Amino acid sequence: MTDTILSRCEAKGLRLTGQRRVIAQVLAGSDDHPDVELLHSRAQDVDPGISIATVYRTVKLFEEAGILERHEFGDGRARYEDADRDHHDHLIDVNSGEVIEFVDPEIEALQERIAAKLGYELRGHRLELYGVPIKKG
Repeated sequence: MTDTILSRCEAKGLRLTGQRRVIAQVLAGSDDHPDVELLHSRAQDVDPGISIATVYRTVKLFEEAGILERHEFGDGRARYEDADRDHHDHLIDVNSGEVIEFVDPEIEALQERIAAKLGYELRGHRLELYGVPIKKG
């Protein structure tokens, strides 16, 4: 990340109330992909007066401003992460819901080759793999 979520909010001219600042700080401190309910719980640890509606509105505002990226990993919940993170892909454990981030140079090169073969210059992509752990034994 080149900047903090707060500084990007300020640079975009978003009005930052105290509660929005708390939510931004909670998001910045998250190393997972929290949904609104989890963000609400974490934000309430800092400010018990934050309502779930405030979290929903703030997340929507940050997403529309390009500060947050929304993911839907097939479990019916929208999850969020900082949009300014380095590129990575996701492997989702369908049993537990755990989201594992990874970068694989072979996959990146293959995607570039496929795009070029089809006559395109790749500008971005999103890769989500869904799996179950292999039983060892």
